Parts: sequence; C-alpha cells; structure tokens
Amino acid sequence: MSQIPLIHTNSPAQADSSARPSVWVKVVVVALIVFAFGVVLVTNRWLTERFTETTRNKAELRLALYSGNVVSELQRTSVVPLLLSRDAAISDALTKGDFVHASQRLIQVQADISVASILLLDAQGRTVGATDRKLLGTPYRNASFYVQAMQSGETVFSTTPRAGGGYEFTYSQQVFAEGKSVGVIVVAVDLMKFERAWAALQDLVLVSDSEGKVILSTEPRWRGKPVEQAIAAPDSPSALNKALNRAISVTSDLTQNHPDAYVRGVAVLRTDNRMSFRGWHMASFTAYDSVRERVNGILALEIMGFAILAALTFYLLSRRAWSQTLTFRRESLELRKLNARLQREVAEREKVQKDLAVAEQTLAQSSKLAALGEMSAAVSHELNQPLAAMKTYLAGARLLLQRKRAEEALSSFQRIDDLIDRMGAITRQLKSYARKGGDAFEPVDLRQCLSSALAMMEPQLKLRVVKITRSVPRQPVMVTVDRLRLEQVIINLLRNALDATKDTREPMIDLTLAAGNTATLTVSDNGHGIADLVNLFEPFYTTKRAGEGVGLGLAISSGIMTDFGGRLTARNGSPQGAVFEMQLPILGQSTAQDMGQDVKAAE
Repeated sequence: MSQIPLIHTNSPAQADSSARPSVWVKVVVVALIVFAFGVVLVTNRWLTERFTETTRNKAELRLALYSGNVVSELQRTSVVPLLLSRDAAISDALTKGDFVHASQRLIQVQADISVASILLLDAQGRTVGATDRKLLGTPYRNASFYVQAMQSGETVFSTTPRAGGGYEFTYSQQVFAEGKSVGVIVVAVDLMKFERAWAALQDLVLVSDSEGKVILSTEPRWRGKPVEQAIAAPDSPSALNKALNRAISVTSDLTQNHPDAYVRGVAVLRTDNRMSFRGWHMASFTAYDSVRERVNGILALEIMGFAILAALTFYLLSRRAWSQTLTFRRESLELRKLNARLQREVAEREKVQKDLAVAEQTLAQSSKLAALGEMSAAVSHELNQPLAAMKTYLAGARLLLQRKRAEEALSSFQRIDDLIDRMGAITRQLKSYARKGGDAFEPVDLRQCLSSALAMMEPQLKLRVVKITRSVPRQPVMVTVDRLRLEQVIINLLRNALDATKDTREPMIDLTLAAGNTATLTVSDNGHGIADLVNLFEPFYTTKRAGEGVGLGLAISSGIMTDFGGRLTARNGSPQGAVFEMQLPILGQSTAQDMGQDVKAAE
C-alpha cells in the first residue's frame, strides 16, 4: 500500500506571491519619501516668502506708527515756545528783572502740557527760570538754541549732544517786550520716552537726521554715528551667531530669500520710513530667525504628518501580511487533516488510489490557485486605491502649479495664512497702513478717508448710543492731501462732536460731503454749541474740564487744513449744536493758493 503524498504549503508559486508584497512595500516607501521631500521643499519656500512678507508688512506698520508718534510729539511741542513768549507774566518778569515766580509759572505750564523741561533765559543767556531749579543761574550764552533764537524771530529747533550720551531736542523762541528782545524761552521735547518704549520690543529701532547721523536708538552705542557705520558689527560674531547665520544661509539658498542686513552678526530684515520732519528717517531691524521659527514649526508639523502617514502605511501592509500568513496556516492545517483521513481510507480504497491521488492533487492545486487569486486580488485592490489617489493628487497639484494657482494647491496652508492676517488695524490695523505719513501728498478719495475715520472711531461709537447720518455723493471726491493727517482731522472733529453731545438726551451727528468748486465736509451735532467762536482755533483754548484736554486739537487741525491749501471753519447750528466745515480744493480744478485768494476776495 503506497502512501498518498502530503500537500506542502511552501510551493514555488506561493513563495513568489509571498515575495511580491515586499516589492510593493519598497515602491510605496520610495514614493512616499519622494512625495514628502518634494512637499517639504515647496512648503518651505512658499512659507518663507509668505512669512517674510507678513513680517515686513507688520514692521512697516509699526514703523509708521512710531514715526507718527514722534512727529506728533514734535508738532505738539513746537507751539509751546510761541505761546509762552506771549505770556504776560513771563514778559513782565524779564522786563522788570523780578524772577521770584518765574520758575513756578514754568512748572505749572509743564504740568499742563507735559513737556520734558522749560528754561527761561535773559538777554545775556543766563537761566533765570527753569522747571529744574538746579539749573537756575546756568549760562547758555554759547548754546546753539540760544544763539539761533537770538538770530531769528521765529521758533527754532535745535539738537544738542548731551554730556552723558544722547541728544537734547529743544524749541526756542525770543521773548519781546515793547519791541525789544528781553530773553529766550526754551522748551525741551521728551523724545527719549519713545526710545525707552522701543527698547522693550524685540526689534532694533533708530532715528537719523538729514545727514544720516543716528540721533535716537534703542542701541545706545549707535547714537552720533552714521547709520551704516552704526549697524556694522565691530566685533566678530559668536559661535552661536555663526551657526545661526550658516543655517539661515542654507535656507536662503533654498528659498532664494536673503536677509537685508547683518546687525552684530545676526541676519535681520531692515525696514525704512521717511519722517515728515526735517528730513529725518526711521529704520527698524527685525531678526530673521523669527521667520525661520514660524516656518520650521509648520514644517515640523508637516513632517510629523508624513511620519504618521508612513507609520500607518507600514501598519496596514504588516497587517495584510499577517492576515495572509494566517490564511496560509489555516489552509495548511486543513490539508494535513485531509491527508490523514485519506491515509486511513487507503486500505479500503486501494483500487481507487490513483484516482484519489489525482483528485487530491487537483484539489490541492485548486486550493493553492484560489488562495493565490484571493491574495492577488486583495493586494491589487488595496494597493491600487492609494496609488491612484496619490497619482490624482500629484497630477492635480502639478497642473495647479503650472497654472500659477499655488493657493488652491496648498489650500490647507492658505487657511493658516488667512488666520495670521486678522490680529491690526493697527494692522491690520497695521496697510491699512503702513502708509507713509508726512508731506507726501497724493490723490485721495475723501469718501474713503471719511469711511476710514468712522472705522477707527467704531470702538468709541459702540460705547454710546449716537445716531449718525452720512450723506456722500456716488462719484469719487478727489483731493490732493496727506491721507493720514486728513483722517486725523476728521477723527478729531468726530471726537469733539461726541464730547459735545455727551449730555444730550438724543445725540445726533450728521456728516455731509459735497463736491462743487471745493470739496466740503460738514460735521454737525445737536450738542451745547460753541460759546466763543473767536478763540476757538487758538492753542490751549478748551471748554472741557481739567484733565480732559489741553485745547490743541482744533489748533493742530486748522494748521493741517492750511497746509493742504484748505480751511477749517466753525459756526453754531440752528436751533442748537455746532457745525464744522472742512473745505479742500478739488483735484485738478485749482491750486491751494488760488483757493486762498478766492476765499479772501469773497470775504
């Protein structure tokens, strides 16, 4: 009696089929690595460009705000010497030589208008009155602010180096009595407070004069030096800075973005802004590593995502292989049981041994082919689905990038970018922006200026229940002005209207914009009206309680309108309230001088 051969599970066909998953695994791993590397490179370059642009825009917005604050402080202080030179008490003290109460008067003025210091010099340049009593008797006959003031009848601005470092910024004005010069009033501008405020920031900030010399800086060693010489690092960078610069250099080569400058061996983004005062310039330096930190943070998340995807892929492939191994073991067990049963029946069925052998071989082969078919179908189905999806994604991304539609190809990252853009205004609400203020006039739609002013006043308007009506033409009303300063005037008029209607039962503010021979913006309210129209635009005239204002808002606003070639007027409304009118020449119709002559002729 012959033995029926056992069916072995490790046939060549099964060995080949067991080897196939390893090939697919290699293909999947290589494809995943290539795809991940390409995505990381593209993401790194795109994010670096986007974050660099965002960082630069924020720096420009901050710089515009800083320069605006400095210029506002200088303009606010510039009118103080002229007012004090006309003060009767100061003129009498210089004429009579009685300076007992001079310092007390200066201290009172300093407390009211918040300036750094005030000096009163007699005709010989000796200090006869000061907010700092330690300076009484100090001679300043050779000081530049005294010499220039005595040579000029106008208010003089001077920059004087300090003994301990830095500069003293002063406005000086001659004091006349009975047509004769009797002394000089000197008012110091406290610009060092801005320098102290900037020092708390991560950015380096400097202000240079028209000659390019640093006069204000968060880095004390820069003062008094030319800008390029100041920012050049005198000492070699540390090992840490060298390593950081090498990393930034490699990243810059990949992204084709290079730092603007190196300050003390550290790569920085440089932002410049021209100030509307004596040709001064302001510059800030933002560390470039802040951009890299943000980019690297997102790249780390992206790499982590690819790592999780790779781990999930390996898990699925290993799970499929483990499932196939269990199938092979189960089939082998069944075949061994069948062989044992056939052996027990061999004695009784010896005559049909050959048929049984053929049937057994056929059954075994069919089982192997069925197992092999099931395995192949499962592997093909499981692998073709992700491969087809990856192919579709790659083709779609390639097509979008060829069509210059990178935002759609990277929509997930676009959402991240949109979230960063919302947190100004300053910024955002920083472009609106950074627009450079000062004496750079440009064509502006007066309707847009009015809308921007209302938007900036929105937090204050929400605190009050005020009915605001606005009437503007449908066509643009174009004027040539400095937009930031014009919005400053509109905001000041809106604030005054809000203050005037504070005690009104049903407060209302009416805004009317008309375009004729001139562009006229009317701001009217139903408040308590104006008691003194004659002195309304005089500096330090105010109807508000002490501590609520110093009376410089309308004086500065009137001066701004005069600079624009227009004028600001006021009258009482009927039956109550106040009406302010801003008149500006329409763009292309007349010059500022022609408008002023027409107004005088009409009066």
